[in-house]
Amino acid sequence: MKAVIQRVKWARVLIDGRVLSKISQGLLVLLCVEKGDNEKILAWMADKLANLRIFPDEKGKFNLSVRDLNGEILLVSNFTICGELKKGTRPSFHLAEDPSIAQTLFDKLCQILTERGLTVKTGLFGAHMEIELLNDGPVTIVLSKN
Repeated sequence: MKAVIQRVKWARVLIDGRVLSKISQGLLVLLCVEKGDNEKILAWMADKLANLRIFPDEKGKFNLSVRDLNGEILLVSNFTICGELKKGTRPSFHLAEDPSIAQTLFDKLCQILTERGLTVKTGLFGAHMEIELLNDGPVTIVLSKN
């Protein structure tokens, strides 16, 4: 499982020009489920997302999490994060999990984060989406269990 995490002042997902979901201050998380991922990794990922200290405290240090700020998470499935470019210039996506399995794990991660008291909004799994955001910093973290 891989995630590209951006600290945002706001973010939103559009489909066909219409806003599907939006958040104010929080995290935009682009998530790729990789072959071999299972439910065991979900608790680890949820813990990292909920407690990642990338928001500044009163001294400007990265000491606060999205949970500390009562911020929101916009979680968007993005299999292209698994793109591999070892050969040529067209990415191979053979490391991405089958969509039916990936969606089940994605949905379960949303559920775990919500059960932990976080506000989670999502894109539409498998859809062509436009994502708008105001990156705050910019702060962008790449997280991978591998």
